Amino acid sequence: MTTYTLRKGAADRTRTDLVVIGVATGKAGALVAAPGGEPVAAAYGRKFTPLLASMGFRGGSGEVLKVPTNGTLNAAQLLVVGLGPRDDLTTEKVRRAAGLAARNIGNAASVALALPAIDADHVRAVADGFRSGLYRFDTYKSSARKTGRGSGVSEVVVLSETARQGDATAALSTSGVVGELIDRARDWVNTPPNDLVPLAFADEIEWATKGTGVEFERIDVDELTRLGCGGILAVGGGSSSPPCLVKLSWRPEEPVGSVALVGKGITYDSGGLTIKPGSSMKTQKMDMAGAADVVAATLAAAALELPVTVTAYLPLAENMISGSSVRPGDVLTTLSGRTVEVMNTDAEGRLVLADALTMAVRDEPDVVVNVATLTGPCVVALGDRIAGLFGDDDTVASFREAADATGELFWHLPIPDEQRTTVRTESRIADLLQHDWVRWGSALYAAAFLEQFVEGRPWVHLDIAGPAYNTGGPWGHVPSGGTGFSVRTLVEFLERVPLSRPTAAAS
Repeated sequence: MTTYTLRKGAADRTRTDLVVIGVATGKAGALVAAPGGEPVAAAYGRKFTPLLASMGFRGGSGEVLKVPTNGTLNAAQLLVVGLGPRDDLTTEKVRRAAGLAARNIGNAASVALALPAIDADHVRAVADGFRSGLYRFDTYKSSARKTGRGSGVSEVVVLSETARQGDATAALSTSGVVGELIDRARDWVNTPPNDLVPLAFADEIEWATKGTGVEFERIDVDELTRLGCGGILAVGGGSSSPPCLVKLSWRPEEPVGSVALVGKGITYDSGGLTIKPGSSMKTQKMDMAGAADVVAATLAAAALELPVTVTAYLPLAENMISGSSVRPGDVLTTLSGRTVEVMNTDAEGRLVLADALTMAVRDEPDVVVNVATLTGPCVVALGDRIAGLFGDDDTVASFREAADATGELFWHLPIPDEQRTTVRTESRIADLLQHDWVRWGSALYAAAFLEQFVEGRPWVHLDIAGPAYNTGGPWGHVPSGGTGFSVRTLVEFLERVPLSRPTAAAS
């Protein structure tokens, strides 16, 4: 267990195994100690810059250098991370630098972070980044089972002149609450699909809600059938592991607003009869990341006692192949009563979300937010570090303000009228066409399909297919595998609901 504290103190005099500072570049590329690191630079005097330069350190983002202090500091070792240009120093760069530092602490048991923590936002960035950088998923490694997960650094001190200010201590506390829940979401995303089938995932969620004040309800196949949730039942019908829908509710005593969160929970996606290529299947355990993130955000709302009612709707299913699989050409009746002609069984996410969105809208929330690893074309358009953001202008604007505060990257994409028209008119036998096989703009088509089920309520759709899962090596504060992307912004959005409640309906 790693403990985090916020403390005043000079980095050169702090007694610890390792002290971390940031170094930026000034005019003509000169190395400059960033805020918090100046006492270390002063302790080394004129030797500081030549020492770093002699080891090839240039101060660029992503650079890191560890040196023994030999008594120059009270810490045994100094870790220097690059921050790039001093004039372009942002909280997101600090967050990424802290994550990089966490992956390079070696066997240090105690760490002092003297990165820029000049105000509450920077304190949060330092703590968020370092926590995230420490994340490991080693549940299935026999070596971890022997030594125990979480061994390593036991004490982290964030050095800041704001240590006695209420907003700074609150920022550190919030970082701890949200960070632990992000790690839980990452664990679920990283769990092999044979161990996280829909009902097992529902059990995990129920266990996570114990003692939190969040109400748990599971709707199984019989009740889904009675309700008429044809989308969820069709997608889950090909698997020997039955589907379900989990509903979570956080109800404060005096709510100032209500938000519905809808998270796609496909615990494994083979593509169904429209089967994926083998190379595309190996990461498809991550197709429930939207549901995992929504659970984390709901639990965070309860833990932080946010004064907003949060209701989460999580359609959980496994998209597999069998004699009972949904077929291209099938027509489904969704919970809304509208019929849908299926053209592509690998576009299953929009089918389960259709039922969940209808259920959410019927509860009449102020705002609806759905989170889904929905389309590969969104990754083609935006890459693997930026999520697509769709919805009505006012709600999108409110959500982007929250994203700007957290540093998570979203890009507002349109829902063109021609896509809406195609969804509603191109099926000759059903009310709606699920998929049209036109490659261009298919992420926009998926959003237009989902929009049919929100009934004009303020709504945003997050297509997190790219940033939800990192198939490469860790970078900045982002680990390999499940990233927990969107949780911090969802929580920030929930915190802002009393201040900026959207009122505009979707066009």
